[in-house]
Amino acid sequence: LLPRPASGLTDGLYCGRRVCYEVLGVSRQASKAEIARAYRQLARQYHPDRLRGRPAGQAAHEEFLLIATAYETLKDEETRKDYDYMLDHPEEYYRHYYHYYSRRLAPKVDVRLVILVTVCAISVFQFFSWWSSYNEAINYLATVPKYRIQATEIARQQGLLNKTKEKGKNRRSKEEIREEEEEIIKDIIKNKIDIKGGYQKPKIYDILLFQILLAPFYLCKYLVWYCWWIYCFTIKGQEYGVEEKLYIIRRYMKMSQSQFDSLEDHQKETFLERQLWIRENYEVYKREQEEELKKKMAMDPRWKRYRRWMKNEGPGRLTFIDD
Repeated sequence: LLPRPASGLTDGLYCGRRVCYEVLGVSRQASKAEIARAYRQLARQYHPDRLRGRPAGQAAHEEFLLIATAYETLKDEETRKDYDYMLDHPEEYYRHYYHYYSRRLAPKVDVRLVILVTVCAISVFQFFSWWSSYNEAINYLATVPKYRIQATEIARQQGLLNKTKEKGKNRRSKEEIREEEEEIIKDIIKNKIDIKGGYQKPKIYDILLFQILLAPFYLCKYLVWYCWWIYCFTIKGQEYGVEEKLYIIRRYMKMSQSQFDSLEDHQKETFLERQLWIRENYEVYKREQEEELKKKMAMDPRWKRYRRWMKNEGPGRLTFIDD
């Protein structure tokens, strides 16, 4: 009652209804060298270039493709193992289909390597992009009179701008001296001003690669902090500290840590004075801010022109008004 090995062969898998070993004329115990030798002999015999223009050319071409398929199946150890299993267990149709197409459709390059290269490329782009933004912020602050005057005074106190002029061959041009003074001012601004938010100084552990590597540490740290929060403020009922109050306010405002850090200190003090960590107080503050924003927009001449344009002309009409 058991089916013969060849009865489980299916069209579309490996050599179809024919056994790959029989196509190459070798036994199932044949070594890789014997399989390669049989393939070379049959390939020379049935190669389409040798029988081109003859009546048997089309049949020889199909036979050559079948020989190549049999060789591709048997030369690889893993594929040969799957094929032998199909011959011995012809009733497991779905397993055979899965293994066959999973190997054929599997990517030639390791997916883990592709992911690693992609993450590294994104991390490098992030780092240099952040450095560019940080340098732009420093260059801008160097043009602001408030910061430039302070940096110049600090440089003079440190004796960085009071150097004696060089003479002879070491004498530099005014342009070189001006560039050096500009770099000194920028260095002082970098050291004295703590830029926060999107233009802050980039840190290596903020890039994507380190964030992925440190994800387990951050997860454990968050779980410990969350358990501590529940124990202190939910179970024991302790009062919130300043940091805890600011954290709750930041969550109500739906701001990231960097966005919240970029706020001025007097704004945070205002939040604490109004006790915005209490939900009811924050809702009142939010409505006040919305009303104030509406008043500003109502008094803004550009917003007035926009509303007048929407009312009279509508968005479907093209105009040449710049604003």
